[in-house]
Amino acid sequence: MCIIFFKFDPRPVSKNAYRLILAANRDEFYHRPSRAADFWGNNNEVLSGLDMEEGKEGGTWLGINTRGKLAALTNYLQPRLDRDARGRGELVAQFLTSDVDSLSYLKKVSAEGHLYNGFNLIAADLSTEKGDVICYYGNRGEREPVALAPGTYGLSNALLETPWRKLCFGKRLFLEAVERGQALPKDALAAQLLDVLNNEEAQLPDPAIEDQGREYVQPILSKYAAVCVRCPDYGTRTNTVILVDADGHVTFTERSMLGTDPSCWETTTHEFRLQS
Repeated sequence: MCIIFFKFDPRPVSKNAYRLILAANRDEFYHRPSRAADFWGNNNEVLSGLDMEEGKEGGTWLGINTRGKLAALTNYLQPRLDRDARGRGELVAQFLTSDVDSLSYLKKVSAEGHLYNGFNLIAADLSTEKGDVICYYGNRGEREPVALAPGTYGLSNALLETPWRKLCFGKRLFLEAVERGQALPKDALAAQLLDVLNNEEAQLPDPAIEDQGREYVQPILSKYAAVCVRCPDYGTRTNTVILVDADGHVTFTERSMLGTDPSCWETTTHEFRLQS
């Protein structure tokens, strides 16, 4: 399970403003093997973490490339999973290595959505020359993907902008951090967004989560109903902040848990300029 907040402003008025501000958590079992974000060894234009689970190696939950393609995935909370379904992480990896535009790619994905367990997929083309486009598709929602209007969005484990209490709470904290960060250096803004992502205040009661997750979510409800999930063997393992400024300069900050110890973390930052 994951949560994503993003502000999309393709033509910021201020030179110091950002075209995209994204803050995301990856929630996963602590023992599931993965790699921290880095440029891929055989494809140094793609930057992402990688899932190393047997049979799903090479998939990812969030990534960006130097050509301005960005994708982010969350699972759709469902009580029972189809163990024979295809790995959802491939959806992000395939887009990051493709030449297909975001809307066309999501249309292709929508035709194959039944092959996967529930998911939400954000796909973006960030181009300084052509203008930025961000699109969304969820295989438990409308049949066709949509291009998003500029604005601020929240996505958790229901459809885009579904008003779960933790999503509404986190989105408010995100907007407050963005507002405060307008006059701050980018590293200070990133630090404030990381603080948002690590908020463990449970937003209960939330009948919408209980109704959608039913018996699956009941044992962890008090922890799961927070922006940052912290359970004994499952929870938030990665915080990611992506900033794209008016000139196409990208700052990718990742705070990742070391091993299976929720008290040990490492923060890294990658910076580059979009080629498009």
